[in-house]
Amino acid sequence: MFEKVDRESLISQEFINAYKPYFRQETYAAKTVLLEEGEVAHKVFWVEKGAMRVWLNKDGQEVTFQFFLENSMVSSIESFWKAVPSKFTLETIEPTEVWVADKEDIGPLLEESLAIPAYRDLFIDVIFQRTFDYVNHSLSFVQSTPEQRYLKLYETRPELIKRIPQHYIASYIGVSKVHLSRIKSKLVKG
Repeated sequence: MFEKVDRESLISQEFINAYKPYFRQETYAAKTVLLEEGEVAHKVFWVEKGAMRVWLNKDGQEVTFQFFLENSMVSSIESFWKAVPSKFTLETIEPTEVWVADKEDIGPLLEESLAIPAYRDLFIDVIFQRTFDYVNHSLSFVQSTPEQRYLKLYETRPELIKRIPQHYIASYIGVSKVHLSRIKSKLVKG
């Protein structure tokens, strides 16, 4: 159920089996907003098929800072957990099939699960991995050029380059669509 977690391990399977009854299946069209920036998150989504992005509005421009594909758990964790306004918008990129759970249904189960050391460790691993991803992406804007950010994305997540519209990729690496085209042309020639 969680991204980057060994879904075949016994503890992961137990965790998934414990939570699955609280989820319902839903399908959304491309470009469907599931959570608006400023709203409180009351749902958590597990992507079975499709793609989503997380973005925020900066001076009228959409800035994409994360993509989620199959087997990813998605929500505004801070908003979901603490009932505070979300700092971003969650939107589907392509037709997307998800499993959805409401906080009121899984909130008590989450709290109980955190008392079980193996489940707590699994939850912490997922949160830390997500945090590491955000930190690395943020640091890349200080340490790397846009071309280096694109190459890193190409090397580490080639499925994104193939599936995600290029204007979202451009936003993610912090350039315009035109600049991304120049980067790609330069790489093809080089």
